[in-house]
Amino acid sequence: MPDMPETYEMINWREKAKSFDAYVFDWNNQGELGPLIWKDNARRNIDQETFGLYTALGDVRQGPLHNGGEFHESLNSLAAILGAGLVGIDKTHQDGYNYVKMVQNFYNCANGWNIVMNNTNPRVADLGGGYGRDWWYDVLPNALYYAVSDVFPHVDGSEKILRSIAEQFTKADSVLAGNYDYSYFDYGKMRGGRSHIPYQQDAAGGHAYVLLCAYKKFGDKRYLQHAKSATEALLSQKESRFYEALLPLGCYTAAYLNATEGKKYDVHKLLDWVFDGCQSPTGRTGWGIIVGKWGDYDVSGLQGSITDGGGYAFLMNSIKPAWPFVPMVKYAPEYAAAIGKWMLNNASACRLFFPQNIDTKHQWAPEYRDLTENNIAYEGLRKADDYGKYSLLGKSPVAIGDGPKWIAGNPTTSMLSVYSTSPVGILGAIVDTTDVKGILRLDCNATDFYSQRNYPAYLYYNPYEDAQQVTYVSSRKSFDLYDIVAKEYVARNMHNGQKISIPAKSARVIYELPAKTRLKIKNGKILANHQIISYN
Repeated sequence: MPDMPETYEMINWREKAKSFDAYVFDWNNQGELGPLIWKDNARRNIDQETFGLYTALGDVRQGPLHNGGEFHESLNSLAAILGAGLVGIDKTHQDGYNYVKMVQNFYNCANGWNIVMNNTNPRVADLGGGYGRDWWYDVLPNALYYAVSDVFPHVDGSEKILRSIAEQFTKADSVLAGNYDYSYFDYGKMRGGRSHIPYQQDAAGGHAYVLLCAYKKFGDKRYLQHAKSATEALLSQKESRFYEALLPLGCYTAAYLNATEGKKYDVHKLLDWVFDGCQSPTGRTGWGIIVGKWGDYDVSGLQGSITDGGGYAFLMNSIKPAWPFVPMVKYAPEYAAAIGKWMLNNASACRLFFPQNIDTKHQWAPEYRDLTENNIAYEGLRKADDYGKYSLLGKSPVAIGDGPKWIAGNPTTSMLSVYSTSPVGILGAIVDTTDVKGILRLDCNATDFYSQRNYPAYLYYNPYEDAQQVTYVSSRKSFDLYDIVAKEYVARNMHNGQKISIPAKSARVIYELPAKTRLKIKNGKILANHQIISYN
């Protein structure tokens, strides 16, 4: 990837996330398509009213008048709630609704699985969304639910659900006993299944992450034990089995366990498996991180298929790895420069999915450029159009989506995806700019769920050939700054608005400490006021 993308442009992701929330959760949306949210009063699993969000704009399977209003996805609703919470929106008390409580209907207890699933019941499962037959669809909602429950703790009923998820994942890892060679897993019968869908061994990374969160929350050593065994099952693979979204969560888990439990898991191998992608013909062949330019646009850092039509990136998949990768550098600072460089490229390129942030000649439906006031992005970005539209011949890249292919009658607007845009708050919480173009300030605490976050911690990456002076912003009057990459003070007794130096082509992971904090070394770890800030 380039140190500095030639077509670099950074939008305000925090404002984008707030605007998205206001648009999507508007019950009286006056846009051309009307509200994107509706009430679901089927009362599945829990005796309460819930809500649905359109997966894609105008999807003919969805809305209050289709399929009993029950076809909607937790991966969409949970990501939207999480993203909003991360940028400071209280989804437990918004316009008279407690959305965090309402989303509990996705906890599938009626079918005996007792985990959070992508739909509320099997009746609508065949309409789409991988319910009960595509493993990552059944694991990721639980990681999202754990994240949401950390951002919004103490919601009535959440503790029971979190415990149930942890117990089910513990049982599943015990049954699997290191062999994750399955397409899906039945959490009711506790047995794996195989189908035409490639085996998803990286589900072990999702299990490990959820169980680590459960251990950090509840302190039950069984959860820690199975977080370790699932991580070891992931590492036992001979090649990358990257499939959609779970492997990055496994990277974080391995790094965290190395730092806190003294393990020696090969994080480097796991990261290579993410970035180089799955090469196996029996896996999700070609799934990885895209590198290069498509036409005049830098697209390095986006996630999706490296091979499909020359490359097919997805917004949801490009945003989601920031969730584990940015906090990971607190536990494995040796990867700070790599993650900083990736985030610079990725956060810049993610803008290209939004219709007003890419040239009209490079999007499939420019007539809908203003349809949602730039709040809803295209699902994907392809190197080349695969629909055969004449005006797009030779154009690269193309903002596009698969919605019209899902079912006969789906309109062109279904290329624009609420589901893909819903995690935008992850970028909103993590990514901030500085007064030096291309040097970002990445919040390492924002998505480090269930961890001690006593002091602000930021990742800065300098893409330039020379050291750069960046203005440091803080709400404190005075503070010390300590870099856990170089293991040195950046400044002592510093004041808001003063400059700090970021070395050339390097990264700093800076902890902001109260002024005159005394650091101590204990068992190879650096402590500030008895709190560990550096593990190695």
